Amino acid sequence: MRDDAAFMREALAEAAAAAGLGEVPIGAVVVRDGHVIARGHNRRECDRDPAAHAELIALRRAARHTGGWRLLGCTLYVTLEPCAMCAGAAVQARLPRLVFGAPDPKAGAAGSVMDVLREARFSHTVEVVGGVCEAESGALLRAFFAALRRQP
Repeated sequence: MRDDAAFMREALAEAAAAAGLGEVPIGAVVVRDGHVIARGHNRRECDRDPAAHAELIALRRAARHTGGWRLLGCTLYVTLEPCAMCAGAAVQARLPRLVFGAPDPKAGAAGSVMDVLREARFSHTVEVVGGVCEAESGALLRAFFAALRRQP
């Protein structure tokens, strides 16, 4: 049985770790057979890497864990709707399922701005579930950006 909320709480813990580093609080975990096999959180500022998104870090770690780039049988949980880059990586990894917390009306590529994950013209589509722990995910992001606005 899938416990999306429990796994999303694991992703929320990763998001909190990102916030602790001064990063935008986005976290991700990859789950296979009911177990977290990889974790990631945003590290763009720390690593000075535009591709250091939580999802990409978690997907790379999952590939190392499984020994292959096809992440069949895995689910990616991420606290914010993925951008086009991360959604594209999920498609390329042949990920069967992605669960996200808060929608991203400015850059979301899982249905908000565009829908890379369910684009029928691609050779693979991803099942998408949105809104899991949406309130908690959104609250972390709002608090982070509110604190940034208060800084001199």
